[in-house]
Amino acid sequence: MPQDRRPSFTRHSSQDMRLSSTPGGVEHAVRVDLDGLINKMPPGPEKNKFSKEMDDFYRLFTRYLHEKKHSKPLDWEKVRGPKPEDVIMYKDLKQRDIEDVSPLLNKLAVLKLNGGLGTTMGCVGPKSAIEVRDGQTFLDLTVQQIEHLNHVSGADVPLILMNSFNTDEDTSKIVQKYTTHNVSICTFNQSRYPRFKADSNLPLAQNPENKPGLWYPPGHGDLYESFANSGLLDQLLEEGKEWVFVSNVDNLGATVDPLILQHVADTGAEFVMEVTDKTKADIKGGTIIDYDGQVRLLEIAQVPKAHVDDFKRVKKFKIFNTNNLWISLKAIKRLVESQKFDLDLIVNNKSTDDGTAVIQLETAVGAAIKHFDGAHGVNVPRSRFLPVKSTSDLFLVTSDLYLLENGQMRLNPKRMFKTVPVVKLGDHFKKISDYLARFKTPPQILELDHLTVTGDVSFSSDVTLEGTVIIVANHGAHIDIPRGAILNDKVVSGDLRLLDH
Repeated sequence: MPQDRRPSFTRHSSQDMRLSSTPGGVEHAVRVDLDGLINKMPPGPEKNKFSKEMDDFYRLFTRYLHEKKHSKPLDWEKVRGPKPEDVIMYKDLKQRDIEDVSPLLNKLAVLKLNGGLGTTMGCVGPKSAIEVRDGQTFLDLTVQQIEHLNHVSGADVPLILMNSFNTDEDTSKIVQKYTTHNVSICTFNQSRYPRFKADSNLPLAQNPENKPGLWYPPGHGDLYESFANSGLLDQLLEEGKEWVFVSNVDNLGATVDPLILQHVADTGAEFVMEVTDKTKADIKGGTIIDYDGQVRLLEIAQVPKAHVDDFKRVKKFKIFNTNNLWISLKAIKRLVESQKFDLDLIVNNKSTDDGTAVIQLETAVGAAIKHFDGAHGVNVPRSRFLPVKSTSDLFLVTSDLYLLENGQMRLNPKRMFKTVPVVKLGDHFKKISDYLARFKTPPQILELDHLTVTGDVSFSSDVTLEGTVIIVANHGAHIDIPRGAILNDKVVSGDLRLLDH
């Protein structure tokens, strides 16, 4: 990869030049600012890495300016459901024994997207450090999964964590406790890009130091560039690795599936996206489509407003992206070096603490499907999509609905129906500390279909919930569900009346 791809510019003092509204003037002014940031760093590897990041940001920024002026909206008439060959059913994959797939496992690396914080659930630090089951964190369970895989297969599958500048320091401390495990763990940081002002399009940052509010991690679509810039991509290729399995660190269902790995090897596909059937809870999820004869990932943000309801219909768009991806390492290297990645831009409008309107440019890792040869989807069982985004999700994975074995969650075979209950916990349960304070022990929910809880509600131990249960504490009221209570198709209102539902 070339060490310096930046065009050379000379800084001009003219304010008219810097604040010119013409795209060329803005591009020049931004390039000068980026060069200034680079020049403030002392020589060395960190400066080289930062320089590459600013190059990548500059390409994304100039695309943004061009598309803002010239891009055409998505032509809904060209949007079609995926062709049969674009999405393969998991049940149609050829069954294999783990012994047959072991040689392939030695050519695999696992990469977890670990850039997010636990702020949504009121936690401080990396989301991967949140305890989700039996006192164990997302990261604990991930390490156990891979350690077990290496043990039973005799393979050496490494774990790679893509951190952000928000999570890197804490994660580096956490991974030290895994030194005795049979897992090789590597980390690298995704890029940090400068926020820029919405009015002038100029970066806020005036120095390369990490200042809150001035820099941001640009979404998981940055994986390809930052993976290459870190040197880990070349290192894995030198070690004989051929594929990387990418997934979100908070998806407890995203384990290495030898069957899918064998399918990737058999087909020679450079990119395989795991999709699963939509439910009403997934109507906003991105989906694989055929667009002008090309396989694409369509996100709801790309859909014209007039067709958003059409996009949400489960009957028309039946599947959604789990963000479990199997990707060829050689293909990533080829596309990065040729600068072929042209991922759909996600424009996030934000504001700083002082009210300044700023813009963040981001991309999604799955949008790269259009660039890889033989790319397609595999429609997997719902069990491979078990994310924990909220305390409502946490409620499910801590219950008797799931069993934990070797770091893997599996649905309790005692549950009669193989679907997962719909759970909606109100604002009083939003933060983990509040959630834990309101449940003495996790309720038994093997026969639960739907649960809605709003208001000031607390649960004693050994509570059983069955069928449809709705608990509503009105403003100023408090509800205590007593120890050993069994609620079967009940509505519990503010005055603690138990009503047949």
